[in-house]
Amino acid sequence: MNKRLSFARFAIGTVAGVITISAVVFARLEGFTSARGKNAESFQTKPFDQAQALSDLNKKIAGQESKPAAEVFKNIQILKAVPAGRLLKVMEIGYSRSLGVTCEHCHVPGDWEKDDKPTKQIARDMVGMANTINSELLKNIKNLKGPNSIVNCTTCHRGQVKPALNLPDTKS
Repeated sequence: MNKRLSFARFAIGTVAGVITISAVVFARLEGFTSARGKNAESFQTKPFDQAQALSDLNKKIAGQESKPAAEVFKNIQILKAVPAGRLLKVMEIGYSRSLGVTCEHCHVPGDWEKDDKPTKQIARDMVGMANTINSELLKNIKNLKGPNSIVNCTTCHRGQVKPALNLPDTKS
């Protein structure tokens, strides 16, 4: 009988504790939701401003634009020797415009060095692919116009995240 009574008290205490914790969490969440509005539509985060982010980064690296990117930025795995100021232009024009995206497609704004998004590693791998095509494969193709033919992000992406895989339909 003693064991049953002890278990019953334990069970009631546990349930009461869970209810108390749930009530506290719910109260905090309720306060949080009311601070941002009662419905999801009223809650809006400030949209990412790429021009402002690039301006802030350029200010942050002022005086270091000519140093190698690996010396100025954290977690640089490719383009390490590219001057830091030029790296920002490569990211803006070479990657963002070529894929029709903003910095936050691959990066966590403010925590630029983080590898939280798989698209960041995909971009690194795609740069490696383009380097292999440009340095090893294109030189073996006879009769290419120009001795320095290259491919880059725009060659396939054409301003879209998904590379062009099919020709447009010409039937009207």
